[in-house]
Amino acid sequence: MSRSLLAFAGLTALLLTGCAAPSVPATNADLPGRVAPRYDYVVNVPLRSGDTPDGVASTLGGAVLSWDDSGCASGDGETCTALLGLNTGIQMQTLKSLGAGRDVYIEPNRDVFSGGGFLTATLSGSRALWAGGTFLAWSGGSRALWAGGSYSLVPQNTQTWSRINLQQAQALAPNLGAGVTVAVIDTGLDLQHPAFQDSLADPSTWQDFYANDAVPQDEGTLGVGGYGHGTNVAGIILQVAPRAKIMPLRVLGPDGSGDVATVARAIDWAVAKGAKIVNLSLGSTDNSKVVQDAINRATAANVLVVSSAGNANIDKITFPAANAELKGSGTNALSVGSVDLTDTKSSFSNYASQLEVVAPGENVYAPAPGNLLAAWSGTSQATPMAAGGLALALGQTLKVPTSDLTQKLASTAANVYGNPANAAYKDKLGVKGRLDLAAFLTATIN
Repeated sequence: MSRSLLAFAGLTALLLTGCAAPSVPATNADLPGRVAPRYDYVVNVPLRSGDTPDGVASTLGGAVLSWDDSGCASGDGETCTALLGLNTGIQMQTLKSLGAGRDVYIEPNRDVFSGGGFLTATLSGSRALWAGGTFLAWSGGSRALWAGGSYSLVPQNTQTWSRINLQQAQALAPNLGAGVTVAVIDTGLDLQHPAFQDSLADPSTWQDFYANDAVPQDEGTLGVGGYGHGTNVAGIILQVAPRAKIMPLRVLGPDGSGDVATVARAIDWAVAKGAKIVNLSLGSTDNSKVVQDAINRATAANVLVVSSAGNANIDKITFPAANAELKGSGTNALSVGSVDLTDTKSSFSNYASQLEVVAPGENVYAPAPGNLLAAWSGTSQATPMAAGGLALALGQTLKVPTSDLTQKLASTAANVYGNPANAAYKDKLGVKGRLDLAAFLTATIN
């Protein structure tokens, strides 16, 4: 696969500082193949009084991955459960030994999820000058994000941002997402990249569920597998909402795949650590009750969950995007597909009657590992545009409840169904169509 990388000129890679910061590796080579133990199956076990981690693990013959008995005394089943990893199935007699009446369920765990999106080449051989500073510096008044109608920080994205009316949106929401933390549950980030300095959440909120440590560093070789995917996604969010904070949570390995248990645990972690938005630029062809339960807990806590529709060009969107409208998560959940700059469905984007909104997800430039800038395409790139738009709204005083935001974002979109090229996708490219952040903010903030 061909690719174009644009070097950020004149910058020295800066290490994150602060007494709470985990040890950040100087280079990707300093992270040789970190992988936590992985399991073929994940089991959800409702807990009872007297249960202990050692006892349940011994009974099932597995390893405890998470244990939350905080709601057992109050009878809150949602916060009275454990997740265990197993490498064999469970026999009926094993379940019976846990005690009758428990709604224990088991599902496949390993490599069920994958990140959508792929590195693309649009400016082969070209270089772009990084004009100095971080996304946060650009939003702080020392420079203009927009100059003469061009997006000055990453001018390659000017047409993309103009298509979703980002310049008007940022004028309507001058706080630019300040005070809003967005959890990026993905391949991790290049934590040393100059673009992210001062734009990451407190290091105490970082976590790598794939390697089971506190350094969610994007790992791999650029152009191979998923390496750079999370870095790109986070960079897109910060271009839309430059004063938001990114909470990096790694659940996908260098090949771009990840497990059910890690995704579910990351969602719960994001909520517990104060994220207001969860970006899931990943998906599965199969539903996961374990992950859906975690999403339901997040949306019940008024956290917004935004998911990508998938890149197989089929009349079916991936999970969890496919469940975004369902009772229990639909109020605060959103599914996102991709169109090009003419509002034509992207050749790769999945589509379906459940899809709620689309955004321009082709050749979107953002930071890449190694102090670089690179373009990716995919519904994964459209999704953080919606997440960033929600962050812009949450950074302002709302005139509607938070629970109305995802619906408003979908209903204020620009109509794409008048485009003859979309005739085969009638009512399958969103409630109305393509993201319009200015219309969305006009409808939702004071």
